[in-house]
Amino acid sequence: MTGALDGIRIIDMSTVILGPWAAQQLGDMGAEVIKVETPAGDLTRKAGAARNEGMASFFMGANRNKRSVVIDLTQPEGQEALFKLVGTADILLHNFRPNVAKKLNMGYERFSEAYPELIYCAAFGFRSDGPMAEKPAYDDIIQAACGIADTQKLMSGEPRFVPTIIADKTTSHYVVSAILAALFYRGQSGKGQAIEVPMFESLVDFMMVEHLSGEGFVPAAGPMGYTRLLNKERRPYATKDGFLAVLPYTDANWDAMFKVSGREDLKEDLRFADHASRIKHSGEIYKILAEIVATKTTAEWQEALDKAAVPVQAVNSMEDLIEDEQLVATGFWKTVEHPTEGALRYPEPPVRFSESPSSVRRLQPRLGEHSAEILAEAGYSKEEIDMLFDKGVSKPAN
Repeated sequence: MTGALDGIRIIDMSTVILGPWAAQQLGDMGAEVIKVETPAGDLTRKAGAARNEGMASFFMGANRNKRSVVIDLTQPEGQEALFKLVGTADILLHNFRPNVAKKLNMGYERFSEAYPELIYCAAFGFRSDGPMAEKPAYDDIIQAACGIADTQKLMSGEPRFVPTIIADKTTSHYVVSAILAALFYRGQSGKGQAIEVPMFESLVDFMMVEHLSGEGFVPAAGPMGYTRLLNKERRPYATKDGFLAVLPYTDANWDAMFKVSGREDLKEDLRFADHASRIKHSGEIYKILAEIVATKTTAEWQEALDKAAVPVQAVNSMEDLIEDEQLVATGFWKTVEHPTEGALRYPEPPVRFSESPSSVRRLQPRLGEHSAEILAEAGYSKEEIDMLFDKGVSKPAN
């Protein structure tokens, strides 16, 4: 069986994580992905653990199911090579800010005139018609801008970054959904289009699902922020020998929690009588919950609460995930032999399709590994490709 996007070709000109991880997800779904890199290569090729130069772990996490071609867009011949290559594709994905794209002769108008069915997706920091359009943006910048960093001061007393690149990876999902929607539209209309995916606006949208709260009404019906989440008592609770996430959520969950813990007296407390009351007094109920959880071991609580159908989970370390029973049982972790990097572990694409399964068909490419074959597919002769190599417009793998 082939993947859902079999037959779709993507030119991935993006760097770091936002675009590359989105392109990898589309590649897992069956799309052919061509990664266009500068002569220096994607910055992540040098980030993290590595066995060989240019093949670091950060790069490996977001660049499977791709071929790599080197094109220097600062040279006119490089811009022409890209133009020809885009003519073979369905989708062009990049993360250049608007003025940078214009400087590199990569504006949508140039491509749309020649290739009206092209889906052109630009993913960058801030919407292009705002005052911050040309501001460079990385994950930390967006975490600071969208309110995520500020919410962390509840625990630390000062704004902090979430220790994962949440802005990049969340926006990657917006990129994937936008491209899939544009493909659906093209299938109906025959028309391509330009897509703009801004990190800042995407993460504000992400945050405001629950935290817009009272400001969702005009005039405001109350303050911003979802009370249950914004209190320092909401945290993993210490047991006698570890830490546990316990989340009684429904009325039935709380009734079971009070019964299992021997605190049925709390059922009569009006502060905790129903969902709305518990949200209003979430700091108080969570503080009591922490005291209750401290009375038993992690295993004792897990057994009792699983039996009572109360949501519970021991706190895993990152290292624990390698041997996690759920991940092992479902075959989530895969091990493959890379032709240059040796044995590699990677997570299986998590979404399962019954008729068009995702798959890993290509392992991560070396810089320029496929330059010659991709340029040939764009219509260049061997002599012309050698000339591009000689001028530094492109280069093969070392």
